[in-house]
Amino acid sequence: MGLPLGLVLTVPFHRMVESVFKGFKAKRGLMSFEHPSTDGVTIREVEREIMSRRTTHEELSHDLEVMDAMLDFLGHPEDSFRIIHITGTNGKGSTARMAEAICRAYGMRTGLYTSPHLEKINERIAVDGQQLSDDDFIDTWMQIKDFVALVDHKMEVDGKAPMSYFQILTAMAVWKFSDAPVDVAIFEVGMGGRWDATNALNGDAAVIGPIDMDHMEWLGDTVEKIAAEKSGIIKHESTVIIGAQPHEEKVMPILKEVAVSEHASLIRDGEEMEVISRTPAVGGQLVTLRTPGGTYEDVPVAKFGEHQAHNALAALAAAETVIPVAGQLTADVVSEALGGVKIPGRIEQVRNSPTIIVDGGHNVNAAESLRAVIEENYNFEQLVGVVAVMGDKQVEEYLGTLEPILSNIIVTENSWRDRVMPAEELEKIAVRVFGCDRVTRVDNLPDAIQGAVNMVDADDELGVGYGHGVLICGSFVTAGDARTLLKEKANPELALPKVQRVAGKAQDGETGDRFKDGDEDIVSEVFGETFGDFGVKQVPFEGDATSSDTADQLRNKEQHNGAEND
Repeated sequence: MGLPLGLVLTVPFHRMVESVFKGFKAKRGLMSFEHPSTDGVTIREVEREIMSRRTTHEELSHDLEVMDAMLDFLGHPEDSFRIIHITGTNGKGSTARMAEAICRAYGMRTGLYTSPHLEKINERIAVDGQQLSDDDFIDTWMQIKDFVALVDHKMEVDGKAPMSYFQILTAMAVWKFSDAPVDVAIFEVGMGGRWDATNALNGDAAVIGPIDMDHMEWLGDTVEKIAAEKSGIIKHESTVIIGAQPHEEKVMPILKEVAVSEHASLIRDGEEMEVISRTPAVGGQLVTLRTPGGTYEDVPVAKFGEHQAHNALAALAAAETVIPVAGQLTADVVSEALGGVKIPGRIEQVRNSPTIIVDGGHNVNAAESLRAVIEENYNFEQLVGVVAVMGDKQVEEYLGTLEPILSNIIVTENSWRDRVMPAEELEKIAVRVFGCDRVTRVDNLPDAIQGAVNMVDADDELGVGYGHGVLICGSFVTAGDARTLLKEKANPELALPKVQRVAGKAQDGETGDRFKDGDEDIVSEVFGETFGDFGVKQVPFEGDATSSDTADQLRNKEQHNGAEND
């Protein structure tokens, strides 16, 4: 495809275009790069280069001109695969991972684009369930970086801001998915919907998860305004899957009106699809789901909580819209997908003895889901919270929701120094909610986690860990930092007990048959061959950060990991 309409071709810019296109060849009707050399370029250098392009509220463009220009230059690679597009205040990442897992289990080649990343930037882009390697990520960046320069120049001529890091990462995902090639790609919205970079893509299915109050300074100060922004992902004659809505009477009329105006097919939780039943179980739950494609009985979902059952329902309905022969999607295929799905940082149990749970949720709705999961699936005598939050959140309401399940709270700070709420300020809010006796302030996360572990160990007279736990929460940045710190290889100073549990018995240095040997400190299968054949849940870490990566990440977070959803 030619240059974007209205592009002013100055002489220097024309030379830039010639220089870029010399490195390309025709491929499947697109422009394809001859892979450039990446010798000497490190993933950290690429991450810093991309993430330095921060976007302020004032710079946020309320149009898709930047992404449209980039896709024009690339030859619209997004036209080579089907797209599931997912928005919502909460549950986007979980629904995206579930939809990807179902499509992949069916036999389709998949792409997955999610945000934010918890530990490494590579996490955002995955092909066939595997995040890009460092080399693959660097290679993808090297292929499109000259196009970024072209778009930046066009924006400069037009008096607009250059490409943001999120726009660049979105373009990288589109390019990589086309190059793979994939059959279907699942894109999680960064924030909102209407003006999000991902909305330059034409989704076959638009999934709208629960809509609640968050990012009010960006999206609006009522759920109706936020719903209007998120409804912007509904495309002409697409299929719209609307998940369970906490403010149904306010948001459904808005979503339905847009769907009707776009002649889109509508699938609603509680109407065209439903969670017929759910039974909590060790490591997750058994659900029976009804969608337009049929009824799927006794499907294992490897995540706790009613909200995850509804996320699974929306993911299943979305997958049905892009699968070539939906009738061939069986309960066995869905069980394989949802029974093995991994969703890092979302009510994720990462250690046992004591139990340590990490959750990146940061708003009241997320806190309600977290509290419900703890109350339904755990029996804590003592649960100590380690909390670090961003300064722009409804912090008192968030803490108030969690107060009934926490015996004590340690307030601290995560590594995103320019947005995190100072621990001293968070302490004042926590005291209003919990009272002085239940609040401790520790100014750094490693010491806060260690303090929480020491606190529960001191009250565990038998030393078995039962009924004693630590909950680390408040932000995806907090969750990512905690996951990095809790890797024994990356942070040996964090002296957590090295006890693993199998079938209710603590075993030092051993694991039972249900735990496989491997490179990770804790490796397990969430489910065995049948739903009932598994031990106490232990979750493997998925990143591959080295000790030097960790030190760099936690000592000097020059660029935040891109918590669009934070």
